[in-house]
Amino acid sequence: MSAAPHDLAGINHTVLNDGLRVVTENMPELRSAAVGFWVGTGSRDETGPLAGASHFLEHLLFKGTAERSARAIAEAVESVGGEMNAFTTQEYTAFYVRVPDDHLGLAVDVLSDIMWTPAFRTDEVESERQVILEEIRMRDDTPDDVVHELFAEAAYPDHPLGREVLGSQESIEAMRVDDISGYHRAHYKPGNVVVAAAGNLAHDEVVRLVEKGLPREGGVRPERLIGDLREPQTLRVARRPSEQAHIVLGMRALSRVDPDRYALSVLNQALGGGMSSRLFQEIRERRGLAYSVFSYRSGFEETGALAVYAGTGPSHAHEVLSVLHGELDRLASDGLAEAELEAAKGHLKGSMALGLESSSSRMHRLGRTELVLDDVPTLDELVAHVDAISTDDVDRVIQRVIAQEPRVLAVVGPFDADDFA
Repeated sequence: MSAAPHDLAGINHTVLNDGLRVVTENMPELRSAAVGFWVGTGSRDETGPLAGASHFLEHLLFKGTAERSARAIAEAVESVGGEMNAFTTQEYTAFYVRVPDDHLGLAVDVLSDIMWTPAFRTDEVESERQVILEEIRMRDDTPDDVVHELFAEAAYPDHPLGREVLGSQESIEAMRVDDISGYHRAHYKPGNVVVAAAGNLAHDEVVRLVEKGLPREGGVRPERLIGDLREPQTLRVARRPSEQAHIVLGMRALSRVDPDRYALSVLNQALGGGMSSRLFQEIRERRGLAYSVFSYRSGFEETGALAVYAGTGPSHAHEVLSVLHGELDRLASDGLAEAELEAAKGHLKGSMALGLESSSSRMHRLGRTELVLDDVPTLDELVAHVDAISTDDVDRVIQRVIAQEPRVLAVVGPFDADDFA
């Protein structure tokens, strides 16, 4: 180890000699343990021909290793009542297992095996290629997924952040086994990985288990290329013979480390984060125009997004869009009322506490924050950040984002672009 573990409100952190970070939280009241390997590589790190490689790897690592078949991996975890899964984002990929606490060693062993020694057998790669192509087709048949992809493409044109995480049919079909294994060798380095664990466990034991399964070679991932952000496109429309119009209206926003990110979270909550939010009350409760309406924010290394979604009947699409613009305009001109601010802050603080009641949720928080922020703030610190937000802070974010950034509209439904020109 190159750094001794330190304890912060039950959270322990160790940096190994090869740069891999281990962060754990002991929850002795539980009888479970969740472990995740978080890799600091996602779809934005792919070159054009390798679009979708990160997600392809997410699938392939569970297909087998030198010692285990795909079935053996699944049986090892499920035979003790455990569960495993993985996901890919633009900036990281995560693999995780949750087991009864007395099977912690099994969870770390399985994850270490799939992370460091995947087999990439040709027949398994080909079968999983077909699975991913089916996943792409399923996505294409789901218009309320497609509309978010359209929004990203328009918000970040010709930029890796605007690409589909799944890749395209063409890129997945063309990707060779050597391409995928080479991508794994380049990016799946100990210095690019955080191991997060939470539950009834001991930090030193987790470190020992992780060290036992480490590869002989260390290293870090290639330097991430930060491309130039072009001006966003203001309109993208995909014609579909659907029963609903799916609408996303938004703009670029703050990066994941921007000091105003907490104020943006409060703003997002007040705008469309729950049943008491402006959008839910106006569009669903008052006008009855949509079943699903919400806002969301995302943060990346150099930028982010704030967007609102609504699904409505095609005949109501323009009315809904008018309401969305109107609420954004009203925020830009009038700001957020004190009562809305306090309600939004209260919801965020409560949801943070309620969302951390399982070993899995704690592990996810540890892994993501350590990987993308190089820090794991305590719940009390997060609450203090939210408590400190004032109307002036929210007004500043409104001016930075809603008042200044160009709005981007994405629509999927029985329309052409001229319908929204």
